[in-house]
Amino acid sequence: MGSQQVNESTSRQVSGSSATSLQREIEQLQERNNRVELDKKWETSFTRRISLAVLSYIATYIFLRIIHAENAEYGAIIPAGAFLLQQMTVSPLKKMWEKIKK
Repeated sequence: MGSQQVNESTSRQVSGSSATSLQREIEQLQERNNRVELDKKWETSFTRRISLAVLSYIATYIFLRIIHAENAEYGAIIPAGAFLLQQMTVSPLKKMWEKIKK
């Protein structure tokens, strides 16, 4: 009878630690999901798109000035504009592709 009580006590301890472990895993998954959701929001944000377009413009402008290209300020618009155009068309193209694949 004493060994049965020990087994039940051990069983409760194991299940208690398993519950704690499961709770910790759930919390970690929720934290990960929150990070993934935030990353997804950033990837699709207007702020990110404009920031990358501006950085593209600045980098291209500097390069064109270094090589003494004429009208560097206008020439730098091309890659920045192309980036924005690409960003605007990706979402509709993805939706069309998803409809075809269904």
